[in-house]
Amino acid sequence: MSTDLITHAGQHVRLAGWLHRYRQLSHVGFLVLRDARGLVQVVVDDPETSRLIGGLANESVLSVTGQVVANPQAPGGAELHDPIVTVLSEAIPPPFDLFRPALAAQLPTILDHAPVALRHPAVRARHRVAAALTDSFRASLTGDGFTEIHTPKIVAGATESGANVFPIDYFGRTAYLAQSPQLYKQVMVGVFERVFETAPVFRAEPHDTPRHLNEYVSLDAELGFIDDHRDVMAVLTATLRAMIDGLPERLGPDLALAGVTMPAMPAAIPDIHFADARDLAADGLGDERELHEPDLSPASERWLGEWALREHGSDFLYVTGYPMGKRPFYTHPDPERPGFSNGFDLLFRGLELVTGGQRLHRVADYRAALAERGMDPEPLGWYLDAFAHGMPPHGGFAIGLERLVARLTGAANLREVTLFPRDINRLTP
Repeated sequence: MSTDLITHAGQHVRLAGWLHRYRQLSHVGFLVLRDARGLVQVVVDDPETSRLIGGLANESVLSVTGQVVANPQAPGGAELHDPIVTVLSEAIPPPFDLFRPALAAQLPTILDHAPVALRHPAVRARHRVAAALTDSFRASLTGDGFTEIHTPKIVAGATESGANVFPIDYFGRTAYLAQSPQLYKQVMVGVFERVFETAPVFRAEPHDTPRHLNEYVSLDAELGFIDDHRDVMAVLTATLRAMIDGLPERLGPDLALAGVTMPAMPAAIPDIHFADARDLAADGLGDERELHEPDLSPASERWLGEWALREHGSDFLYVTGYPMGKRPFYTHPDPERPGFSNGFDLLFRGLELVTGGQRLHRVADYRAALAERGMDPEPLGWYLDAFAHGMPPHGGFAIGLERLVARLTGAANLREVTLFPRDINRLTP
């Protein structure tokens, strides 16, 4: 609203939005009207109109007709004079002031009243960041020959080993909410060669931390005819660069409003093997217990993030070659280092943001991997059938959208950048 009002200076216009704030100063009142695009200041000098607006609670919905007058001190450089105000809907007072720079309430209160809290300009701007990132993700991959797909979210069995699933009653049979599109996107490599999806995934893990949700948005991609996981890393790097570089143009003023700090992303993102990363973090933290961990602890990830920025000028760091025991059954082993994988994580500012790697592509290798882990191949018959009919070497990755937005905006908790978060305690609103 405020960004283009100045182009109508001298004209009469009609605006509609929410009563953001009203202040009465002596004989003149100042109404701030808000819509999805921004704020407009309306100068009110008619006593009857002042009484009308003064009797309304913030968030009442108004239609305002008036003359556009240039004023450098007003939002967007213009304001409305001689207004005619029509009340479209009266509101009760919200549980917090939306006109303040930040919501003065605890996170549980904000989440309980999310339909109203999301109207706050800074909160709303964070979700515009998510929308811009998703749009650039689609555009970058589509331009690189990928096809967007939509895979089932009701599935017959678990996708990831070791992760809990949400069971549901499917016409008398037990089904599950999909933990990821992994199996389906691999199968679709045999159709389109390069595919991607943006969709929710569901993890029934009883976490209660600022970095975990039970439902989140995953930006997935899978590509065929690769040599190894480094081909996947190259596509991921190019995609992330397009997503981040596109933010200023796509968001404009919302970039600063959302609190985005643009990341340091060198031409080549540094990478380090898991074994070396674990040793380095253990030494840096002065904690030998890290040397015996089969995965990187949150403390190690944070330390490695600081190390990458300090030593390589990068907010991103690839950690490659995770132990096979910590990777799903479809992961391709490293032929040069037994026990390690052709898989990777991408850390962003000290937090795991992306998991990816090369997959197995021969049906015999799948049967051997399942047998080694004691997994029954029968429920995966439809999946194995695709490999029995020929699949190319392939791999892919999955970006956690909420984690990316949280790291860009400095949010301490993923719930701050999730429209209606779902965790072990919250099922509404």
